[in-house]
Amino acid sequence: MKITEKGKLASAKGFANENRLLAALLERGYNASRVDLPHSTYDLVVEIDKSNIIRIQVKTVSGSGSVSFRGGIRGGADREYKSGIKEYIQNRETSDIVVGVRSQRDNGDKEIDFWFIPTCYIEKLNQSSLSVNKINIAKNNWHILEICKEEKEVLSLFT
Repeated sequence: MKITEKGKLASAKGFANENRLLAALLERGYNASRVDLPHSTYDLVVEIDKSNIIRIQVKTVSGSGSVSFRGGIRGGADREYKSGIKEYIQNRETSDIVVGVRSQRDNGDKEIDFWFIPTCYIEKLNQSSLSVNKINIAKNNWHILEICKEEKEVLSLFT
């Protein structure tokens, strides 16, 4: 497979994972939508209540089982390598939570898992990625979405 084909596939998978999470949110009754701003630091928004909007950055879980917290870099078909000037690690200014998505395929989606990782926890980690095996508490734990801005509660779950 050519590099451009790999890039197109990675870009398509990322887009598909955003939609997988959006569908799962809607099926659970959340008021959620995509963010169609190309330079946004998050992909989806969820209204928990009128005064609490959650900004979600969706990331594909890698083949090795890790979630990257890096942003500001371009992946996919039109990736262009330049200086890392716009690169950043997800934080409370850029999003409220990162959700890692992994799907197992067998002529369609056989199983989809979501890891909910609040950015207040990412800031404490001070690293650019994390193995999902180290955060079992985050796997398919929809409650974390609703408390992701409550640092004390989040840190008590993850540490």
